Amino acid sequence: MTGPLVVLVGPMGVGKSTVGRLLAERLGVGYRDTDDDIVAEQGRAIADIFATEGEPHFRALEKQAVRRALAGHDGVLALGGGAVLDPDTRALLAGQRVVYLTMEAGEAARRIGLDTTRPLLAVDPQERWRALAESRRPLYTEVARAMIATDGRTPAEVARAVLDALELKHA
Repeated sequence: MTGPLVVLVGPMGVGKSTVGRLLAERLGVGYRDTDDDIVAEQGRAIADIFATEGEPHFRALEKQAVRRALAGHDGVLALGGGAVLDPDTRALLAGQRVVYLTMEAGEAARRIGLDTTRPLLAVDPQERWRALAESRRPLYTEVARAMIATDGRTPAEVARAVLDALELKHA
């Protein structure tokens, strides 16, 4: 298999970045986040891209970032919450070790609260998060080899569950 050792998908705020960094450390590999790649490449925040260029432009940037990361990264990769919306991206994820991190809306409210820096949560964040997570659930499930609930778990416990689910040896 070529590509990343692990790819994390799931809704915003579920802990993909935190868990991804822990996984990379435990596996002795690099960590990469496609949202970070977009910010670095564009020289501005994702919220700014949404505000000035719109969501379709951001999704095009995201699709390119995911394609590059899948082709050029062999460690742990975290994808933005909406990356699975693109059918070409979902096709590229076929055959990868994709883990869908989940959480319930109540946990999301506790973790991200009223975080209006996330462009898709600017109006009624809790209800918007719930709607986005539910509408994307079939797409996350489609691409995932494993599904790990993060509710009530520490990032270390989630990382251990990911390693166990994928049967990956670690330090």
